[in-house]
Amino acid sequence: MKSFNYVITDEVGIHARPAGLLVKAAKGLSSKIVVKAGAKSADATKLMALMGLGVRKGTEVTVEVNGENEAADAVVIENFFKNNL
Repeated sequence: MKSFNYVITDEVGIHARPAGLLVKAAKGLSSKIVVKAGAKSADATKLMALMGLGVRKGTEVTVEVNGENEAADAVVIENFFKNNL
């Protein structure tokens, strides 16, 4: 498993538009992606679960990537976070 922490910089946090883009990106990868915020966690392929985390600007999330291609997939998802969240 690969993981990284990221502090959300988007003004409104993980909201509908970037969450939808994240779901699309996660579904295109072979690894399972899980986003954790505090005690809550969400599968990155589930839009409502991601939005249900209630992540706002300044919140630190942990992203876990698990699968056969986890190293490459973790780089892709980390770049997604940097460019969109």
